[in-house]
Amino acid sequence: MKLLLLFAPNYWLRPFEKNLPEAPAATSEIQAQNAVVALIHAEVKDQTVDGVVTKAVKNIKWLARKFETTQIVLHSFAHLSSSKAEPVIAEQLVQQMAERLRSVGYTVATTPFGYFNEFRLHVAGPSLAKVFVEI
Repeated sequence: MKLLLLFAPNYWLRPFEKNLPEAPAATSEIQAQNAVVALIHAEVKDQTVDGVVTKAVKNIKWLARKFETTQIVLHSFAHLSSSKAEPVIAEQLVQQMAERLRSVGYTVATTPFGYFNEFRLHVAGPSLAKVFVEI
């Protein structure tokens, strides 16, 4: 799994176009302030790696603590590697991450899976506001 973690003072997203026919209808916009936005790329190997969700959640929580926020946006983003997990697996991993984060008090938004999205992302200036992680 590859994660691009960004601290965003302002984030906005709107579903643009469905790219998986089986994806449910999605039209709602997502907005977040002072959030960790996690761009998540699930790879083929993630289907068999033990603890991949746990490691991803630990990294997201670490950055959230650094910026003293409980706001998280999880976005499946299949553009960080040429190795791609099956869509159903990628979606399951994101949902497991969301459940774990919610269970410990984070407010979590997940972007619509199976869509191309239009989004605005204001990333904070400090170096720590941009973290790349390989799990």
